[in-house]
Amino acid sequence: MPSTSLPLPLSFDACYRAASGRDERWDGRFYLGVTSTGIYCRPSCPARKPKPENCRFFPTAAACVAAGFRACKRCRPDALPGSRDWDHRGDLVARAVRRIRDGAVDELGVAGLARDLAVSERHLRRILLDEIGATPLQLARTRRAHAARTLIEQTTLPLTDVAFASGFGSIRQFGETMREEFGVAPSALGRREGASDPATDGGPVAADLPRIALRLQTRAPFDGVATRAFLSAHAIPGRDEIDAVAFTTAHALDVPGGTASVKIAWAEVPDVSEQLSPTLGVPVVLTLPSLADTMPAIQVVRRMLDLDADPHQIAAALSPHPLLAPLVAARPGLRLPGARDPHEFALATVLGQQVTLAGARTLQGRLVAAFADAPPDSGANQRFAGRISAARIAAETPESLRATLRITGARAATLTLLAAALAEGLDLSPGADRERARAELLDLRGIGPWTVELIAMRALGDPDAYPSGDLILRRSLGVDSPREADHIAEPWRPYRGYATQFLWADFLADAGTKESA
Repeated sequence: MPSTSLPLPLSFDACYRAASGRDERWDGRFYLGVTSTGIYCRPSCPARKPKPENCRFFPTAAACVAAGFRACKRCRPDALPGSRDWDHRGDLVARAVRRIRDGAVDELGVAGLARDLAVSERHLRRILLDEIGATPLQLARTRRAHAARTLIEQTTLPLTDVAFASGFGSIRQFGETMREEFGVAPSALGRREGASDPATDGGPVAADLPRIALRLQTRAPFDGVATRAFLSAHAIPGRDEIDAVAFTTAHALDVPGGTASVKIAWAEVPDVSEQLSPTLGVPVVLTLPSLADTMPAIQVVRRMLDLDADPHQIAAALSPHPLLAPLVAARPGLRLPGARDPHEFALATVLGQQVTLAGARTLQGRLVAAFADAPPDSGANQRFAGRISAARIAAETPESLRATLRITGARAATLTLLAAALAEGLDLSPGADRERARAELLDLRGIGPWTVELIAMRALGDPDAYPSGDLILRRSLGVDSPREADHIAEPWRPYRGYATQFLWADFLADAGTKESA
């Protein structure tokens, strides 16, 4: 019986049965390589299934390419949304995958990634090959190739611009990788009808900023109404705009080149009951400092909207529990939105302790007005404030912070301590060591378990983060103490974060409705 030494979510026989049944639930969680044709497919590919002896199964698309397979032209496995399977783990391999997904190889190179993870390049390469079947560079190249194909299909950008927007360092590397991934040159990949035109919705705006319209893929169902309500309820003045008339939201995005922005057309996201295909595209327009910021901006938006979640996997895990079953049934496709910037979120969360959502937004707006980095004079997105500077906050005294933000002395002291820790390198990104980050946060005076778990949920991207001390959560559970809340939620691992979002949903929907009214 053919086998693979790479870890898979199912046995070989179970993978083959899922592929034979064209089970869409496993798309993106494993891939099928066909040795007789040299192509790789998603499990639901409509083509006739090969014999078992001609099948190999892989955990990632990059592993397929590394083994010599190219993407199937019929089922398009490269067009699948990402996966959050690696977010459940805190080990070195999972941290490396999350960092590569967020563009660490593009920004730092493999040597820089290894240095950040405190391992040698050789060790990093070995552990990824052993568990995933691909090196860090191969994972990054597959990520770039899939992004490039999306830009080719959905925009009219010249291929040279597509190459650099996707993170490739040269046109030659772009061409070689696309041939390796898809078996044809980039120029042979056709553009779909209705691709965005840079002269209209995708063209330059004020200060000649690149503007790109895309539909970011996610698995159905996707609860756009609840996601918009969440973004509305947590909108920060100067960094977010909510348009109740046009039914759009716009948000600042922190990218290497400065401040980008995204506008999301929620009216074009179909209702859950109308989402008949396995995937759907969320329409966004990106305004960028430069085309080189395209990939970082897309990844921030995907994280903000939780577009890589698998709603069927989450529902299957939570629905067996009587308390959650009716909530999951009532809100199919509910997402767990992430933070656009870890520093901003951590600082904003400290400001929001023990105040209402409206009060928190007011304080966060003052923080942005006082401590956001000024955009450069040329090529700047002047519509939104820049990234909040932890270093500038750390340089303030608690007394001056208290006066500027109009907060208590204790809150100002905590904010100063946190800003200093962030400025000195406290890592709260999705690729961080979560347990170390939690411990370092708890060491800061004024930061307790509730704040730590909220930061873990939104900034660190931990789907099992669980703020058991939250008042709304405990009211939803009908308990009085965090200990009781922890006991009830133990069977919900590793999705306690999603369970929390379901329990919060009605409250957040009401808050979002009031904000956009």
